[in-house]
Amino acid sequence: MPADVQTAATTLRTQWDRLHGWVEHMADPRLGREPSVLDGWSVVELWAHLGRAMDALAVCTPLPEGTVPLSLGEYLGTYAGRAEDVAETTRALAVQHAADPVGYVTASAAAAFATLDALLPGDPVVQARRGPVRLSTMTVSRVVELVVHGDDLYRSVRRVRGADAAPDPVDPGALALVADELLAIVRARGGWDLEVADARRWVRLAAGRAPYDVDELALALQPRWTSEAVPDLGRMLPLL
Repeated sequence: MPADVQTAATTLRTQWDRLHGWVEHMADPRLGREPSVLDGWSVVELWAHLGRAMDALAVCTPLPEGTVPLSLGEYLGTYAGRAEDVAETTRALAVQHAADPVGYVTASAAAAFATLDALLPGDPVVQARRGPVRLSTMTVSRVVELVVHGDDLYRSVRRVRGADAAPDPVDPGALALVADELLAIVRARGGWDLEVADARRWVRLAAGRAPYDVDELALALQPRWTSEAVPDLGRMLPLL
């Protein structure tokens, strides 16, 4: 079942607190201009993108009853078509907030949680940047952003500064929620009865962070019944 709005909100807070603590542990307010693991993005630009991600929740407003919301899969599916626009906006934000990148994202997160608190405990349909969604869906999508990009930051720092450069900024509970929600999209589209075997491996495959490989997929997912097999999802992935 999809995460309810309260579970999503609690998970978002937990993941944000861990990621924010991770950045403070890095003790580097500039974060670094080194290239990240995402082609064409620096580490500081990747961090700035999280401010944009939280801004998207901060500006959500309730819509009239009866408005038909997008599903999580539909909402995440809009990402690919706007990749270039997102990259340009992110680079501009990184320049704009170069003096205090941590402060910018922290303020964005505070505004996002203020909006979330004002809309809870209900689960209204809200206007998001890419269309109408349930508040729970929007909140889950922000957990996806923090988990996927938190892992991007983790891999980037480890690549530049060594494997023991920093602790893991991804909360295990948030990682599990994201893995389950992304698998639910696959189940809905194909009807397969699958389970997550390795949450981080699956999230990286689903988010396009790891090259698609059927052997990797077989390590990431498993069929509920041993008599079945993990299907080839090459035409379905990545999901965002």
